[in-house]
Amino acid sequence: MRYFIQLSYNGTPYHGWQIQPNALSVQEVLNKALSTILNQKIETMGAGRTDSGVHAAEMFAHFDCNEINSTSKLVHKLNNYLPKSIAVQEIFLVDDNNHARFDAKKRTYQYHININKNVFLENLSWYFNQKLDVDNMNVAAQLLIKYNDFECFSKVHTDVNNFNCTIFEAFWKEQQQQLIFTITADRFLRNMVRAIVGTLIEVGLGKLSIQDFTQIIESKNRSNAGASVPAHGLYLTKIEYEDTIFKDISEI
Repeated sequence: MRYFIQLSYNGTPYHGWQIQPNALSVQEVLNKALSTILNQKIETMGAGRTDSGVHAAEMFAHFDCNEINSTSKLVHKLNNYLPKSIAVQEIFLVDDNNHARFDAKKRTYQYHININKNVFLENLSWYFNQKLDVDNMNVAAQLLIKYNDFECFSKVHTDVNNFNCTIFEAFWKEQQQQLIFTITADRFLRNMVRAIVGTLIEVGLGKLSIQDFTQIIESKNRSNAGASVPAHGLYLTKIEYEDTIFKDISEI
């Protein structure tokens, strides 16, 4: 039977979501917890990848196993077993053909910039104290919606067939001494959000004009865009599916 698991994590201790040799990942820790508690080998498939140090307020993954008698009890056991940096919210029974990655319709990321130095947000927000023109940054951010090819913001030498993404929204908002960038798309390329933020920062500093920003997108050249901002300010905040994907065990 196939289940979806909803979780969140502080990415500071991990080298990203995906299992990799000689480095601790969220997926590895979650697989071990599920395998131990369910007493069977469990391998999860995530809705996407987050890089080293990136956080997730909402992540989904799916896994296959024998029927679970009580998903709520399993959630409780997992949260007792898992480290403090990972929390499970819910587990859903789904159809066997549902896929956490391929069935996702939209994904939303946020990037948090701390305007004033805050010791309690040291690993959770990027401290940047230079004056930024947020209005101009929002003008540039709106241009992203008009384009589909974002090769200029992608990490080079990646194993993707194309660089096309549909961006539904992209905007900056000041909130409680923080500057937060929100972006929603059907998919994201590796390092894409951090590269976009880094380039928009240059717009906010007056180093790039709106016309420059447009030309960078159209150039499809990563070397023309700004530097990637630090990973610890980035959060995966929402993954959207069709409502019909989640169902109670009684409906199967």
